[in-house]
Amino acid sequence: MLLLALDTATPAVTVALHDGARVLAESRQVDARRHGELLLPAVDRVLAEAGLKLDAVSDIVVGVGPGPYTGLRVGLVTAATFGAVLDVPVHGLCSLDGLAYASGLTEPFVVATDARRKEVYWARYADARTRLTEPSVDRPADIADQVAGVPAVGAGALLYDTVFTGVRREAPEHQSAGALAALAAEKLAAGEELPAPRPLYLRRPDAQVPANYKVVTPK
Repeated sequence: MLLLALDTATPAVTVALHDGARVLAESRQVDARRHGELLLPAVDRVLAEAGLKLDAVSDIVVGVGPGPYTGLRVGLVTAATFGAVLDVPVHGLCSLDGLAYASGLTEPFVVATDARRKEVYWARYADARTRLTEPSVDRPADIADQVAGVPAVGAGALLYDTVFTGVRREAPEHQSAGALAALAAEKLAAGEELPAPRPLYLRRPDAQVPANYKVVTPK
């Protein structure tokens, strides 16, 4: 097995190679505005670091969000293109699951990422490998009673630490493709079927056609 993992669902543009036992190489750059510019060079970089070619990849895993439309689709389209060119399976994993796995927590906790618009994407976990709820997008104030005092990880929890009062500052703030790949490798080795690489947007794109937009057609 040689897994190529990609995630662009958060401000972190992250790529990793995993051989089924360990992470061979990983890249992570935090820049919310340059997903498309940074992703392919990151793929080249991890392949070079591992001393491997793209055609050695046997599986691709991609973070499916939740995340903003523009950034998220960069990773999904790239993963689908690689899968088609290489004729290898493309698997999806919830991006929050990667952050949860990287935390290593063995107690119930929540993961929260910044959803912009003064909202967070979040979910509850029993431990680092077990998600209890479907991902949601909410204003922190609306879920304060559910998350106050509960251990919390992720950039969203850090951003709204007056609501996520149990935030673990020592835990990873941003996504790691290495953690996503390790989780995927673990699940595949156990015979689990991973989800299809379909995006978890949870809300409409930021860019929309104005409600009163007038279409003008040539005569």
